[in-house]
Amino acid sequence: MWKEKLKVYDALIDRCSRFERKGKTMPYTSANGYMFSLFNKAGEIGIRFSKEVQHKYIQEFNSSTYTSYNAIMQGYVLIPENMWDDLDKLAEYLNESYDYVMSLPPK
Repeated sequence: MWKEKLKVYDALIDRCSRFERKGKTMPYTSANGYMFSLFNKAGEIGIRFSKEVQHKYIQEFNSSTYTSYNAIMQGYVLIPENMWDDLDKLAEYLNESYDYVMSLPPK
């Protein structure tokens, strides 16, 4: 089941040409010294946004904050599986997240 869900995460990242997936056991994306998406051991996708956008998307997606390895990931939104069918729309959110971390001071 985890590997099937990972294929969705990989297909999502394949739609985004400005970055690539990293990590073998904990898949993620990062840029400018910041991670901005994660795929956890529960097979869930989390995408990072600014605080304001995070609150907006939690409401809009009827979702919650994202947890990975029993830690609440600050700034991340859990992407509900019912949104996984529209990878083009998810790619827009992922690119928005990339733009957000690129706007932060480099680490």
